[in-house]
Amino acid sequence: MKKQTFLGTTILALMLMLSGCQSAYYSAMEKVGVHKRDILIDRVEETKDSQQESQQEFQSALERLTTLINFDGGELQDAYNQLNDDYESSLQAANEVSNNINKVEDVANALFDEWRDELEQYKSTSLKRESNKKLLSTERQFNQLLRSMRSAESKMEPVLSSLKDNVLYLKHNLNAQAVAAIKGEFTNLKRDIQLLMNDMNKSIEDSNKFIEQMNNAG
Repeated sequence: MKKQTFLGTTILALMLMLSGCQSAYYSAMEKVGVHKRDILIDRVEETKDSQQESQQEFQSALERLTTLINFDGGELQDAYNQLNDDYESSLQAANEVSNNINKVEDVANALFDEWRDELEQYKSTSLKRESNKKLLSTERQFNQLLRSMRSAESKMEPVLSSLKDNVLYLKHNLNAQAVAAIKGEFTNLKRDIQLLMNDMNKSIEDSNKFIEQMNNAG
């Protein structure tokens, strides 16, 4: 019990330390004229770029697998190595997307918390009311964007799992029978990748809209 308590305390301390690092970062950036709003826009842009990169990696893996199941001679080991490289690249790209989404959510929460705190500093009731309306509108727009990002993110795991299964199976069964066996999985994987692409495109489109709205509001 004591060990579990210690572990829980350690995890909490690490979370607080990481949170403190982010707070220190935002404060330092503020001092050089870069506000949380600017950081949010930059991070949404970075997330969009990483999503586009991941789309390319997943598409490349799909094309590699398509070539593999239509294999009609040659060195299967080379084909496996290429597919494995595509899987590893897809996994890395997916992790980058998730990290960027987390960073977007973190700075957005910091921005909205700061905005709410600053509402209490207004002396003018009308200006406070208008600022609060703008805050609520921006939060709604952001929450829609975040849902879109998380939806696309959730589609990556089934695709990665399927790719890994295929890679593992081929690793220990480099023969024509193994290639024939994974053909049955191919239709589902192709469908899952298409769903992922569609969600990614929606998220990228929502990111562009959000960036435009934030810039226009500025």
